[in-house]
Amino acid sequence: MRWLLLVAGVAILAVVAAVVIVLRPDGEQKVVPVARTSAAVRPTAEAPPTPAVTQFTDDCGTFATKEKAPYAVTGYWITPKSNPCTWRTQLKEIHDVGGDTIIRIGYGLQFRTVSPAGEILTRDGEPDSLYKSCREDGLTCHDAAERDLMKANPDNRVGRTYVYRTDESFGPNVFRCPEVEHSVTVGKRTYFRLITQPDGSDDSTCDFSSKGASYDLILVAGSATDSLTKLLDLGDRFGMRIFPALPLAPRDPATPIRANKKHLGTLTTLTRRILQDYGARFADRESLGGVYQPFEVQMSDTLAGNPTLEVYADQHTIVEQELPGKPILISPYMDARRRKAFGQTPAQVAEAFKALAKTGVGIIAPQDSRGTGKVGLFWPDERDDEVDERLRPMVGEATYDTAYYGSTRDYYREMSLAREEMVQEGHEVQLWANVEAFEPSGEQPCAPTGTRGKTDKKRLDQAVTMTGRYVQKVVSYMWSDFMTCGEPSLEEEITADWRRPIAVDAIRRSRDIQDGVEVRGYNLKDGTVTVQWSGGTKDLVVSQVGWLEEDPLEELPEGMVTAWVPFDWTRVPGGEWVRITVKGPSGLAANEPLHVRIAA
Repeated sequence: MRWLLLVAGVAILAVVAAVVIVLRPDGEQKVVPVARTSAAVRPTAEAPPTPAVTQFTDDCGTFATKEKAPYAVTGYWITPKSNPCTWRTQLKEIHDVGGDTIIRIGYGLQFRTVSPAGEILTRDGEPDSLYKSCREDGLTCHDAAERDLMKANPDNRVGRTYVYRTDESFGPNVFRCPEVEHSVTVGKRTYFRLITQPDGSDDSTCDFSSKGASYDLILVAGSATDSLTKLLDLGDRFGMRIFPALPLAPRDPATPIRANKKHLGTLTTLTRRILQDYGARFADRESLGGVYQPFEVQMSDTLAGNPTLEVYADQHTIVEQELPGKPILISPYMDARRRKAFGQTPAQVAEAFKALAKTGVGIIAPQDSRGTGKVGLFWPDERDDEVDERLRPMVGEATYDTAYYGSTRDYYREMSLAREEMVQEGHEVQLWANVEAFEPSGEQPCAPTGTRGKTDKKRLDQAVTMTGRYVQKVVSYMWSDFMTCGEPSLEEEITADWRRPIAVDAIRRSRDIQDGVEVRGYNLKDGTVTVQWSGGTKDLVVSQVGWLEEDPLEELPEGMVTAWVPFDWTRVPGGEWVRITVKGPSGLAANEPLHVRIAA
């Protein structure tokens, strides 16, 4: 599969005479003659990871490594599982439907209080069973750490205590000062004891004796075996890239949607230690695609003042130092609801994209927010339509225009323009779409907690359609449990219906002296483009009258192709909305037609 790289520098400008659709301020499209200027940032060629063998066998069974039903979505979030065979099965299932990217759900760094007996307490003030077994020389790990600090200087002490849980294990590079830092193995659990400066400086001299000081203790409850090593090995097997999660920042108790500035120094130190370990063990692993920062923020025009952006910036610096060439991926969310004080317009979200790009993160994958009902999927000529009934729990009975400032398509379009601006300024950033594979609620709840329910492939196709030609990759939150719940599951629906075309964009474009329409999408080969307007319907078979470009030299999602067919646009009255769809050779038509408006 093609892997689109982050590219810096100024793009080559190529001027080609064309006629294209442009956007009015209200988001509607019109067709006008222009001189087409292409300033796309072209990806650098790189051989993508390929499966190590056609199939392999281990204790979990025999697994084929050939795709069966490649779909437009090529990356998925997964959650940690204690059964090692679950991940093998998940990656095989994801690979079967064309997935080449795995994003790990992560854990958070937490500040904790300690009892007089040295026990780490939960937020409710009870001894935390996860850390109770961590003992050294008859002392709790907290008291043992303070004892060792006081051996160096009697005035040393543990000032603040933090905990972090993970199913990973780490090598010696997670430690900086072995005289006070080490691992403690208890049964199947390995604890990692780290001692740090509160400001995040992480002094490399390890001088604990010159003067007494207060230090932070980070107690990591890890595993005796490393889950990331297993995931990377599976990535090699299936030709996939893995994005492990970075530690989540402690939340501000007054404003939980923001990171707590008091603890950012300690978070920086923990991040640095983990990435130093990754760099020593995995820097050259092709299956390590980058790292994921799971702290979500809402995209708003005031985002630049959010302390969470300091987390992104600090962690970006560390990633550059320890894992050069590996990007940070983040997935913020959008809220387009008019009736909410915090609802944001597409232009405001575009400003948020710029603020995020300036932190140095390499991949911004905004949630399309349709699954949570915060944004709708609709065309400009559908603004007065009633919202999908599945959205009513979030916006009530309303029209799309009453409920939302815009459609997901409007937001991705504006963010794509913001991205072009950031790339021209030298920021290496990609725009991915995270389409949510669930509904706000439903008769078939999928998550272990909450009411979020199963969606269907038709709605997921619609979400992919709305990403247009604006993104470099389409991913989805998430595989487990939203892709695998219900009867039939969404995974089963995709497997049965993966050949159905998905058209994502159409523009008026001439070829030589012929007027025509260019369509981009998935599964367009040997398809029929249908143009429908008030004066009639025209079916145009691509293989007979047009052409197909299966590997465009542009930053397009995996599997997207470009088709062109001749069409005389003068037959369509000005100002009219036209429906354009694609039907495959098997007779399957795209679930969502494209809506194109011709200028009056």
